[in-house]
Amino acid sequence: MFKWAAAFALVAGGASASGLEVDISGEANGTIVIDLFEDVAPLHVAQITAIAADGSYDGVVFHRVIDGFMAQTGDVQHGKSDGDLRRAGTGGSDLPDIPAEFSDLSFERGIVGMARSQNPNSANSQFFIMFEPGLFLNGQYTIVGEVTSGMEIVDQIKRGEGGNGAVLGTPDMMSAVRVTE
Repeated sequence: MFKWAAAFALVAGGASASGLEVDISGEANGTIVIDLFEDVAPLHVAQITAIAADGSYDGVVFHRVIDGFMAQTGDVQHGKSDGDLRRAGTGGSDLPDIPAEFSDLSFERGIVGMARSQNPNSANSQFFIMFEPGLFLNGQYTIVGEVTSGMEIVDQIKRGEGGNGAVLGTPDMMSAVRVTE
């Protein structure tokens, strides 16, 4: 309940968060900076900043990484690096799912979008970073931000195998995620 109240407080009080700093470790090592688009997707930004602020993203792996497409992370339920990763990508946070906040923005290189199931109103904690443009996603997924520093680190994230991009062995992870103003 506290987590949902914190997320609501960010929206109701005018979110002061403007971004995330994400330390990545594994094959890729370094820090990326994400500018969050509070004006485009206020509910999504409030939720991911609440999750980041309570430390839930720390230690979460990039479980789905497709070369030439995107790197997906954020499964705070099943995607912790010290846990059983067989279900990574199937979970979310304790917070409720978020209704879609589609926009006219385009899925270009470096854009951060919210992952979801077939239901457009099912985004929760998982997000992805685009390696290359994916214009077919426009109007289908919520855009929450853009990498403004560190795309060279994103480009080094360990790639997955096969069509679904499942990462075998030890995936790269978000070792620490900080909310910035």
